[in-house]
This record gives sequence, structure tokens and C-alpha cells, in this order.
Amino acid sequence: MPSVDHDIKDLALAEQGSRLIEWADRDMPVLREIRARFEQEQPFQGIRISACLHVTTETANLMRALKAGGAEVVLCASNPLSTQDEVAAALVAEYDIAVFAISGEDEDTYYRHIVAAVDHRPHLTVDDGADLIGLIHSTRRELLDSVIAGLEETTTGVIRLRAMEFDGVLGFPIIAVNEAQSKHLFDNRYGTGQSAVDGILRATNALLAGSTFVVAGYGWCGRGVAERARGMGSHVIVLEVDPLRALQAAMDGFRVMTAEQAAPLGDIFCTATGGKQVLRGEHFARMKDGAIIANAGHFNVEIDLPALRELAVSSSTPRPFVEQFTLPSGNHLNLLADGRLINLVAAEGHPASVMDMSFANQALSAEYAVKQAGTLENRVYVVPPEIDVEIARLKLASLKIEIDVLSEEQQRYLKSWSEGT
Repeated sequence: MPSVDHDIKDLALAEQGSRLIEWADRDMPVLREIRARFEQEQPFQGIRISACLHVTTETANLMRALKAGGAEVVLCASNPLSTQDEVAAALVAEYDIAVFAISGEDEDTYYRHIVAAVDHRPHLTVDDGADLIGLIHSTRRELLDSVIAGLEETTTGVIRLRAMEFDGVLGFPIIAVNEAQSKHLFDNRYGTGQSAVDGILRATNALLAGSTFVVAGYGWCGRGVAERARGMGSHVIVLEVDPLRALQAAMDGFRVMTAEQAAPLGDIFCTATGGKQVLRGEHFARMKDGAIIANAGHFNVEIDLPALRELAVSSSTPRPFVEQFTLPSGNHLNLLADGRLINLVAAEGHPASVMDMSFANQALSAEYAVKQAGTLENRVYVVPPEIDVEIARLKLASLKIEIDVLSEEQQRYLKSWSEGT
């Protein structure tokens, strides 16, 4: 029997999980190199780390890197539906890492698992949505002083944490891993773009070519979804509340309009805002028969689910991950994945080659936080630029791409004000 505590679906899935973790590891050369260095230098010796992340093959390789560096690691799920049970089993049985996560767990179990991760009394927290940090601040405040720092992976979590900083209630330093350029320029744009469309297609088998695809939000995630949908032949409409992003979407060649205007036009709707109630009852009532509704944001609040259920006269489940609602008009609306992250519920999340950079940021930011212990204030920090540059350098090297180097004269010129026309 495993020596670590755990609550997972089935240990018998461990062999399958190990194969999948190793498959992902092949496409994560940057994290693999960091893991090898961690194993030699042991930067986390004596450090307890609690992580609340999507339990996937890529996450497993981050946990391996942290453990290789000497950390005592506990992992729980950041979404009740995104856990890959075979991966959870392998982490427990093959890698001796405590995991509390079961795919499809109910809300009580989900929060009990987060409590189990907090009970680890972490020195570092690693979050995707700030649930660990929120619990420590709300009900386990006695742990605040022992936490060196927290790391946050996603836009939604960073929004919550910046609000806590603004209100003066943040109890320990946060490194916003999501804000690293080597994370959001690639993970959010290319990862979410591909995996969200992948999830929609797996759930519905819909044809994108010729369809009208409505994307709510034109941040890095939204523009990634918009680009991929357009690349597969969709006519893309973008919804925005930010004038600059709306203007950028328009100049990128997308139609931009309000949700009310887009509601009767869309065949597929995908939210990616980090906000709440983006699609509401008045929009559902205007949607065409057969419209598909999905979410690529972290929490399942972007689609007003109570309003949809109140509006419907009946519902059914014609396919896995599809709940079809019949409206009083007789129209049918198809909600995917219960409004949760479509790319992780109906598909496999981001490709490993993209998560290689995201989790390299997590690993190096964790090392930075330990080295800076006691020197950081209780505020939200961006990832240090030197970490961003190092990850980009390692990724280029893994791709066998070489770039030019500035000469001393070029460097002097770029730093000088005296030489001009």
C-alpha cells in the first residue's frame, strides 16, 4: 500500500497513469531540465507545498519536479470534473505524492479535499483559482504567518488576489504566475485556444466551418479561441466590455457587438472572461434552436446557470457532457460540461508542450519565493523578468532554434541618449 495519505478513485489505474505521465513528460523538456537541477540542488528541502490544480498529466510532472527538489507535496483538484483518475492513482502509487482528487466528486468532497491540502500546513501554496489561499484566509488564519508565499496560475485567481491586496487583507506574498509572458502569451492564447475548441468538438461533433462562433472576452484566452475558431472556418463574433480590447478585436478582423445583438446570430457561444453572468436569461431567450453554450473560464459562473434552468421547461442528456434545455418557445439550447471548463471536462486540457512553459514558471517561481523568504511584502508580484527570459531561452534551445545576440556597440546604442539622427 502507498505510504502517503490519499483519496482517489482507484489505485489499480496507476500503471495506465504512469504511461500517460511519461508521454506528457516527452513534450516538457524545460520542466524536465529544471527537475534534473532541482534533484541535485534540493531547493525545497524541508518545505511543505500544497497545490490545488487540475490533476492532469502535465500537473503530475510539475509535482514530480517539486518533489525532486526535496518538497513534501500534497495535491488536490481545482475543479471537480477535471481530474484524470489514472494520473491521481499514479502519483500516489508510483511517485509517492499525496493526492486528494476524484473526477466528478460532489461539492462536499471537493471542499473536503481542499481542507486536506490545507491540513498539510504548507509553506508554499500553488493555486489555480485561489481556493487554497481563500480557505487559509477565511477559516485557517493561524497558518498565515507560516506561509512563505502563494503562486497563482490563472486570470480568475489573480483578479481575486489583487482585490484582496487592494482591500488590505492579503496575508502573505503572491506571485502571479499567470502574468508571466512565457505563460499567458502561450498557455492562455495557444493552449486555451486549441483545447477549448477541442473540448467543444469532442462534446458535440459539431462542424465549425460556416458556423457563427461567439467568443465572450478578448483577453489572451478569448483571442486564442477566436483565432482557432476562425482557422477552422467559423464566422467569429467577439463580445467585450473593454474599449481597447474591443477595438483590437475589430482591427484583428472580427465582428464586435453586444451580447444582445449576438444572441440570435450565434451557433456556438464560448465565454472566456473571468467574470460573472456574461450570458444571461435575456440572451438565452433570443438564441436560435440548437445553439451550443460552453465556458473556457475558470469558474462556472460566466453562464447564468440558474437563469437557464429557470427558463427551461425540461432538460435531457443526449450526449456525454451535453445537457439540452427545452425553452417555452420549443427551441433547444445545449449546455456543455455543466458550464465548467470545457477544455478540461470534455477534453484533456492544454497540450503538454504549452504547459511545459506554464509549469516551468511555477517551479522557478516557487524556488524564487523560497530564496526570497521574509523579504517580500504581502502583495501580488509578477514573475521576475529573468525567470521569464530563462524559460523562453530553454524552450528555444529545446526546439533547436538559435537567435542573434546584440554586439557591445548595439547594447551601448540602445542604452544611450546621446546618439541620434
